[in-house]
Amino acid sequence: MGRYTWDFSVITANWDPLMAGLAVTLQLTAICAVIGLIGGFLVCQMVMSRIAPLRWLAIGFIELFRCTPALVQIIWIFYCVPYFFGVFYDPFYMAILALGMNITAFNAEAYRAAIQSIPASHYDACTALGLSPLKKTIYVILPQAVLMAMPVLLTNTIGLLQQTSLVAIVAIADLMYEGKTLATQTYRPIEIYTTVAFIYFALSVPLSQVVGLCERRLRSRLA
Repeated sequence: MGRYTWDFSVITANWDPLMAGLAVTLQLTAICAVIGLIGGFLVCQMVMSRIAPLRWLAIGFIELFRCTPALVQIIWIFYCVPYFFGVFYDPFYMAILALGMNITAFNAEAYRAAIQSIPASHYDACTALGLSPLKKTIYVILPQAVLMAMPVLLTNTIGLLQQTSLVAIVAIADLMYEGKTLATQTYRPIEIYTTVAFIYFALSVPLSQVVGLCERRLRSRLA
């Protein structure tokens, strides 16, 4: 077998499609991350609710999306939702639906663990001050839950960034899809996929550093 000769000129010649795919990837990540941050807290509140049907519904939602592969969720929502429910949306929005619900389920567990670590004295103080359940949630529980759960929430966001590559299977023109297309057209899959991997790596490393910083600050704050 001859020695492989790398040729990255194929990357410079096709840089624009890769950047267009990267823009789609970043859009998916940003939108789904926001959905996960908000939806995760709401689902967490449902899990901790005293209303049994709400609690069961939230627990079922979390277990469904945590215990099935994200790829299966994307494919099922993309193909089965239009078939069974007659709902037809742009594939981009279907991807947002699938990935948004997936990260919501994981973030809900992160919030729940954070809320359970809030000292009982804080709840007693809310009762002593006569705060309503809504004010207690907004001014006491939410800020502390976000702070305590921040490292896990950011870690989930890194996972979300990487999971966006799965939408290529349903022909959404993200970074992975554009890379796969170029690899097929140029017959240089090694250079193309190496570049795609490096782009994901370059995006994930700064976020992982932020996770480490948050963990150190959280430890020092708790200390």
